[in-house]
Order: sequence, then structure tokens, then C-alpha cells
Amino acid sequence: EQQKSKLTLALLQHQQQRPCAFGIELFSLPYQPKQQPFFYNCTVINIKMKLALLASVIGAASAFAPATNNARASTSLNEKMSESLPFLPYPENLEGYVGDVGFDPFRFSDFAPMDFLREAEIKHGRICMLAWSGFVAVDLGARIYPLPAAYEGLTSVTAHDALVEYGAMGQLFLWIGVAETIATISLIQMLYEDSGREPGDFGLDPLGFLEGKSEDEVNRMKLRELKNGRLAMLAFSGVVTQSVLTQGPFPYV
Repeated sequence: EQQKSKLTLALLQHQQQRPCAFGIELFSLPYQPKQQPFFYNCTVINIKMKLALLASVIGAASAFAPATNNARASTSLNEKMSESLPFLPYPENLEGYVGDVGFDPFRFSDFAPMDFLREAEIKHGRICMLAWSGFVAVDLGARIYPLPAAYEGLTSVTAHDALVEYGAMGQLFLWIGVAETIATISLIQMLYEDSGREPGDFGLDPLGFLEGKSEDEVNRMKLRELKNGRLAMLAFSGVVTQSVLTQGPFPYV
């Protein structure tokens, strides 16, 4: 018994000094000499213990494994997708606004107030509707008389430098700055003081398009303005680019 204890102690010390002893023992097991049954039995027991330990570790690790692809696929299928960009999730903050087709690829609506974004969209759309009309009208010969001699023969593209030189752009900057200041005050009241004002609403309806209209009809008119404004933003970018490239009169071909 004393000799067996010494041999067992020596075997354990030997195992601790060999990190890869499990692999060596596993492949060398069939070739253990029969004249050493004690070492053979100890090796078998040792391997069984290591296998049991390995199985318990694998079982514990599986409890912390991430969800399967099937679960992810199920979640993705349940997620609402954008109407205009069906490969992207629907921006939830757009819901309830006129003209919503789920188009917000940069997710501005996640960190900026939607009323502010809608105000900006309507303003840019209105400006571009006026800008396209004015740009083309000048190249078709429209002028406001009396016309200074320095402005004779100008086109929409060449007018910029001439107006800067003669100071007209300074006047534009001044009066547009005044209008923007007034608009900013009303915007702040809408966003932070709950004024009840809707984005883009300045009470300007001289022809009475919205008088006596139902909510659905009013929303339909708002949608028309939005669509025309969105188209005008693209159109103004295109007409300026084309006029610079061709240096020709309308239709800039």
C-alpha cells in the first residue's frame, strides 16, 4: 500500500508537469504494457475524469451561447421596414407626419426634433420652387425695369458676380436675415414653448385654398406642397448644374 501511494503521488506530479498529457495518454492507451496494470488502471481513471470535466465545461459554456440564427431571422421578419427603402428598418419617429414613406437613411429623426426637420424640409422646398422659377425666368428674358446698365446681358449664372460687385447681394443678405430671424423666433416657440403652431405654418393662405376643407383635404394639400417641394429641390440642383455645364439658354442642352 505504501508503494502504491508513492507511485500515485509520482504519477500526479508527472501529470501536472505535462499540459498535453491527456492527448498523449489518449493515443498511447492501447499500447500500455500489460505488466503494469496499476499504471494502466490509473491512466484509464484519469482519462475518464478529464472527459467528464471537459463535458461539464462544454455544457456550462453552451448556456452562455448567443441566440441562434433562427431567432434572429424571426426578429428581423417581425421588424417593420421602410416603404421607400425596404432593406432598412422603418424610422419610427416619422410616423404620423404627412408625406411619410419611411425615408430617413441617415436617421436624422433619431436625434433631431421631427417638427424642426419638417420645418426645414418645407422651407427648403418652398425656396427651391421659387428659385427654379426665378432662375429659368431670367434666362427666358424676364427683367424688372428700370434695369441698371450694368445688368444688361446677364444670365442667371453670370448675374451672381455682377450683383456682388454692385452691392445687390448685400441687400438680399440683409432682408433674408431679417426674415430668418423672425422665423427662428416662431420655431423656438413651437419647439420649446408649445405654441401650437404646426411646422411651416405662417398663416399665409391669401387665396383661401384651405378654407372650409376637412382634415383629409388639408392633409392632401400639404402632401402636394411637400411633393412639389421635394421635386423642386432636385430640379434646382439639376438646372444650376446643367446651365453651368452648357453655358446656354434654357433648356440648357
